[in-house]
Amino acid sequence: MQAYPHFYLAVKMDPKQIAKQMIVCNKTAFDNNFRAMQLLQEQTERLVGKFWEKCPMFPEEGKKAIADWMTSYKKGCADFKNTVDDNFKKTDEFFKESK
Repeated sequence: MQAYPHFYLAVKMDPKQIAKQMIVCNKTAFDNNFRAMQLLQEQTERLVGKFWEKCPMFPEEGKKAIADWMTSYKKGCADFKNTVDDNFKKTDEFFKESK
């Protein structure tokens, strides 16, 4: 066991604790990536909005359709994030109950 001290420590840990740490790691990764995606979408929306303001050839109906699409997209993202957060919360409660 001299060559792999970290592996030896992991083997001695409680499997529930390892699973819980993996869930925390996955939640952190999800939150960070979701926020990065959200920031990119917001920045792109601002950039495209500025372009539309200066483009007289783009009809108002088209602008409204895309605005509606963006609203729907944001709602879908918020619903997805809430669902994922709820499931992470349920997983956390499961590990609290199984002690």
